[in-house]
Amino acid sequence: MRRDTFLELCEWLAPALRRRDTRMRPAIPLQKRVAIALWKLSTPDSYRSVGNQFGMGRFTIGAVLMQVVKAINRVLLRRVVRLADPDAVIRGFGALGFPNCGGAIEGTHIPIRAPEHQASRYVNRKGQHGTPLLVLRETSSDSGNCIILELWDEQPWWQNFHM
Repeated sequence: MRRDTFLELCEWLAPALRRRDTRMRPAIPLQKRVAIALWKLSTPDSYRSVGNQFGMGRFTIGAVLMQVVKAINRVLLRRVVRLADPDAVIRGFGALGFPNCGGAIEGTHIPIRAPEHQASRYVNRKGQHGTPLLVLRETSSDSGNCIILELWDEQPWWQNFHM
């Protein structure tokens, strides 16, 4: 992610994530909180590993992750992901010969350069390094509405998706 994109994301999330220092401890800076969440969501690292990366405890990492994800859902979901009218989508698929269909799902395996210290976590059934990818799609490719779900092999897909 480019720095200006990261800073823009932080700016969008600032109203929902702003915290004040207390007498007990200073607040975790906004940019660090967003960076922690992005790191955890983009890697299969454990909370402990992410905590070591950012100099925090695993429970703090979990709390920060949940706060940022909730803020993303509350602030950005409607701004970034716009789902079409369900009746229009069903009519669109009906016109293509798929009656009563509200969407399409497709999966693929994206080849990657695996990190050296965790290369075995990225080996697929063909013995190549890669990560599974799942795409949910509305009626046609020109609608522009698409949700991408990254999957990890060691956990069920519904525990690992992000938009």
